[in-house]
Order: sequence, then C-alpha cells, then structure tokens
Amino acid sequence: MKHYSIAIDGPSGAGKSTLARVTAEKFGFLYVDTGAIYRTVGLSILRAGVDPKDGAAVAARLPEMRIELAHAADGLQHMYLNGEDVTEQIRTPEVSMAASAVGAHAAVRAFLMDLQRNLAKSHSVVMDGRDIGTVVLPDADVKVFLTASAQERAWRRTLELSQRGAPKPYEEVLAELERRDRDDVSRDAAPLRQAEDAVRLDNSQLTFQETVEALEQIIRERTAL
Repeated sequence: MKHYSIAIDGPSGAGKSTLARVTAEKFGFLYVDTGAIYRTVGLSILRAGVDPKDGAAVAARLPEMRIELAHAADGLQHMYLNGEDVTEQIRTPEVSMAASAVGAHAAVRAFLMDLQRNLAKSHSVVMDGRDIGTVVLPDADVKVFLTASAQERAWRRTLELSQRGAPKPYEEVLAELERRDRDDVSRDAAPLRQAEDAVRLDNSQLTFQETVEALEQIIRERTAL
C-alpha cells in the first residue's frame, strides 16, 4: 500500500495547522503538526530558564526531553513532554517566539528529523511546518506553500487569541508576527522558503472553505486520490 505525503509550508498565521488537520481528516491521513513539536521544545527550554537563542545551551538540554505526539478521541494532535500533556501550554505567544528561536538551531532540527520522517514512512500524512517540502520530506507527493499578507495573518491571530481569552492588541500581534517572519526566513538552519516544486496558495482573500477546496484540487491534480 502506497503512503502519500502532503507537505504544507508557510509563515506563521497562514492557517497551515487548521487546513492540514481538515485535509488529513478528509483523506483519512495522519495529521502531523510539526510546529507543535518545535513549540514543545521551546516550552521545555523556557521552563528550564535557558535562553532559546543560545544554541549550545539548548542542545545540552535535548537529551533530557522525551517528546511524543498522539491523536486523542477529540481528533486533535496532543503533544507530550516527558509524559505531560502540554497541548494547551504550547499555544502562547511566548512559546511561539521560543519555538522560532530553537528551530534556528541545527541540533534541534536534527533531533526532531527522525521523528517526523518515521511518521511519513509508516503512514500517509499531511505535515505542516516551515521546511517540510524543502528539508523534512523533499520527495513529498504534493508540496504547497500556504501564505497570506502579514496584515491578514495578524488579524486572524488577534481573533484567535481573543477567543482563547488571552487578547492582545492588533499592533502588538503584527509586530511579533513580522519579527517571527524575519527570524524564520533569515536563520541559517532550514530557513523558511518555498520549495521549487511547491504550489503557492495565497489565501489572503479566500475564506477557509475556499482554501480547503483549493488545496483539495491541488492534491487531486497531483495524485491518484
């Protein structure tokens, strides 16, 4: 039985995780939120009082981390750090920035590479992140670069934070998002970029349902699904 791999890359706030989860459910694939994996590393580093930008200090902490993911009855990917379910704790702006910082270290990316690739070897997957199509799954059956304007992504993130009961001013969210964009595209280890064979999908002016339909069309055009 052939295992299919769908790689969705793009900047923070473009809607990758929600889109990937819905698409995986539609096709009966395993959804892998790699951003959540890096957030779990970031949370561990913050809890240890280590500077996420200190590559040597972060690398020294990696052997102490046992990171696992599982899909619970709610259908969502849950992240576990040394046996603790940290799914909710990793969704703060502080952990988001820490995830971007630790993701810049080659040691962290190497540490998590086997986990991600092994999932794709044993399952049909929809995997989203920053370097899935370029580094993690360079031979993915379908590669999509999902993006939207910084302003639109900031509005979406502002609404999301408000719905979670942790509101932030739009201007502050936009500034954090633009800083993370700069960090993601300029880092030495696996910077955010569109794979040469990826389809660019800009959903700035699309509804979520329109984005889902556009992605489904891309997948069906490039596979036998």
